[in-house]
Amino acid sequence: MMNVQDIVQKRYSTKSFDASKKISAEDFAQIEAALRYSPSSVNIQPWHFVITDNEVGKARVAKSAENFPYNLPKIINASHVIVFAARVHADEDYLAGVLEQEDKDGRFATAENKQMGDNARRTFLGIHRKQMQDETQWLSRQVHINLGFTLFATAALGVDAVPLEGVDMAVLDQEFGLAEKGYRAVAVVALGYRAEDDFNAKLPKSRLENEVIFTKV
Repeated sequence: MMNVQDIVQKRYSTKSFDASKKISAEDFAQIEAALRYSPSSVNIQPWHFVITDNEVGKARVAKSAENFPYNLPKIINASHVIVFAARVHADEDYLAGVLEQEDKDGRFATAENKQMGDNARRTFLGIHRKQMQDETQWLSRQVHINLGFTLFATAALGVDAVPLEGVDMAVLDQEFGLAEKGYRAVAVVALGYRAEDDFNAKLPKSRLENEVIFTKV
């Protein structure tokens, strides 16, 4: 039985990767499953991922960290690097594509159910588009749900990872043509296995106390 408390205690942000260790194809297939099957509000799935496990691809991602040199070794020495991108706008073609995939996957017993599913998604999207006027930010938040979901899955596999703050997302948008596809980069994660000299692996965790973060009613 999975011990969630054990997994979250062992997970940490890796500061130094062992370049000689690679994530197996079998384990990375499970990480890809987490990326694909992450939850999102009204199943809108507004994400796209650029994945690399080779020197050429990692060098392209590393262009985004040229002004943050402390992050370059994390990208270059990692086994895999993932760029998380979010849709800027959920347009009609995209919404139709999601709906048709749901239909193909058997989520609707009747045409009426299909219409109800489409209406529900459009209702909540409309709230963010028209009332709150934060559609782009809302779509980005769904990708960050995916990020957390995937980091937990990665830790459950015994794979180390670190989300990178010091990267220029605009560079990634240009490098991988994300804007032309209707997306923008919102996060980068390096994955692999910790090096022996990773100081952060030996530090105790520090979190706020329960009474500060929990209100139980």
